[in-house]
Amino acid sequence: LGQTFKVTSQEATKLSLAFSSPPPSSVEDCRKLSEDVQNAILAVATVYYWLPKGQGTTLRKMVRDATTEVVEGMIQLTETILSAPLESLSQEQLISTGGVWEACEQVSNLPRDNQAAVASALAACLGVVKDALEEMERALVEGQDPYSDIMEDEELGFRGNRDTYWSEADRKLLSSCMGLMKASKACLKKVLGVVKAYGKADSPEQIAQLDDLADIANEISPSVDELALSMYPPMNQLAVRLNAAKLASVLKKVLEITKTSHVCPPSEEGWVQFLTGAVDHNMNKIKNFTQGQL
Repeated sequence: LGQTFKVTSQEATKLSLAFSSPPPSSVEDCRKLSEDVQNAILAVATVYYWLPKGQGTTLRKMVRDATTEVVEGMIQLTETILSAPLESLSQEQLISTGGVWEACEQVSNLPRDNQAAVASALAACLGVVKDALEEMERALVEGQDPYSDIMEDEELGFRGNRDTYWSEADRKLLSSCMGLMKASKACLKKVLGVVKAYGKADSPEQIAQLDDLADIANEISPSVDELALSMYPPMNQLAVRLNAAKLASVLKKVLEITKTSHVCPPSEEGWVQFLTGAVDHNMNKIKNFTQGQL
């Protein structure tokens, strides 16, 4: 794969240089350039298809994404050359050529097996969850009324629209929702740690277990985002409860799959149990706070 990406990068350079200044290349030269570009792209696609599915769907997806980026980059470069007048090297052509180089260089950062691919996917999920948690923490620190600087009722001298800030009951519910979001971050951090420490891609069973972990862990960040969005005022407590229940269900599934896989030796079972308890504890509090909404 590395070799085919390197050849594609070189062909992009040759193609770009051939159309960087007048006079235009001969028909024969253009035909040769086109064939070389086409052969390079076909080689890239062929090597991707050679990657056995048994090596892991997470690894395969990452290689596919990198391959697609190279192919799309070359299409964009070709279209840029075709649409530009042959006077001098345009800014668009330079950017498109650089885009192909960048896409081809990505091969050196690709994971070498499914264990590395799943670790990379988990790290990406963890980053998204950390951002969502920090954003919500900032909103809570900004005070009782996140919109206080925007609207004020001049006649009454206080805010007339209660839809733009949290009530005391809302804030109690928020505390448990934040607990659930923190459990999401802790869960991903711990699972990433054991995948790095104990994860193996030596047998079909190990590879499949890693893929199962990546698939369910991928559901955490969208579930965290949905919960976070529903937490902003005006808060619909029933919607918050439903989103919290969905996140709790995903987290428990992640912990369950982790516990039964090869990445979790007996020495690691303690934190799995602890986090399962933390999820249940926060979810029970959310249910109690919202019981009147049902």
